[in-house]
Amino acid sequence: MGNDLNHELRDGRDLVVGLDAGGTRTRAVLADADDGRVLGESTGGPGNAMTVPVPQLTDHLAETLARVVPADARARVVAVTGGFAGATAASAEDPGTSRARTALTGALGRLGIPAGRVGVCSDIEAAFAAAPGTPSEGLALVAGTGAVAMRITDRHATTTVDGDGWLLGDEGSGFWIGRSAVRAALRMADGRGRPTVLAGWVGRTLGLPVDVLPKGSIPSYDHGGTAQPSGTGAHPTGVPGWSRARREDFRRHLLPAVMADPPIRLARFAPLVADAAAEQDAVAGAILSEAADHLLESVRALEPRPGERIVATGGLLGPQGPLTTPLAERLRTHGLSLDWVADGCAGAVALARLAHPS
Repeated sequence: MGNDLNHELRDGRDLVVGLDAGGTRTRAVLADADDGRVLGESTGGPGNAMTVPVPQLTDHLAETLARVVPADARARVVAVTGGFAGATAASAEDPGTSRARTALTGALGRLGIPAGRVGVCSDIEAAFAAAPGTPSEGLALVAGTGAVAMRITDRHATTTVDGDGWLLGDEGSGFWIGRSAVRAALRMADGRGRPTVLAGWVGRTLGLPVDVLPKGSIPSYDHGGTAQPSGTGAHPTGVPGWSRARREDFRRHLLPAVMADPPIRLARFAPLVADAAAEQDAVAGAILSEAADHLLESVRALEPRPGERIVATGGLLGPQGPLTTPLAERLRTHGLSLDWVADGCAGAVALARLAHPS
């Protein structure tokens, strides 16, 4: 921290902390309670309230808080709000909410932070509050590794669409896109699917032997999905040199390589789809188009009003996100638009400030 910030931490002003605790990391922001000026930031371990055991979650929170709140400033923290994956502000009896509150209270006690007001909400509720003006009503849409849409009323999630996890839902998510990429590779190999660069790219990412990967160029497709002449002659997969035997070997190597990892790891193939679509691969483009359709379907299930605010977060919908443009185009026909935020830290700080009486 610079000298100015060190001075502010010593001048006796009240402080607040906002936490964004997700499946891969926890972020904490220390801010001035009066004007919200950020005084420090830190990161720590995973903070999903449903998947991280409470003792471990407490450790992660304590470590993250210790890095951002100096020991001599801890007595002046008046409010802490945590946005946790797996929790919700709508119900104190919710298992994830109870676990998050237990862990957060324990971490604060361990560090001697006497925050009079401790708030717990979902990471999505916190992200919604991070939008300009700290809105209290509207729609939230998350599209990252998972996907979920929510209606927010009085800063609480009141209706949820999807977010049902990799096995049952999360349609249009990074996981869904990554799984679609692997399925496209398998379908191309067994003769059911169209040629796509994704087969080779997925195979290389998984470390498959070079001699089982498809070789040669992939024919281009027009917008209707009709193969254009490539000058290579007829071939079962449209890829010269990729014999049936090699395709069988490709499948035999690919399947165990995929199964060796947790299913959610399929999300790592989503960037390959974005890159392939950028190179005009028709199969990749169709995957992204269908993903955008799924997200639109989730938003429409919330029965949005024309012009109603949709706060979006997650890498697929960020400034460089592959679904930002196709989804925005679809929403525009319904009189809707996206307002993107990076994460819930700013929202958690705003909610902590609102909880502290001025």
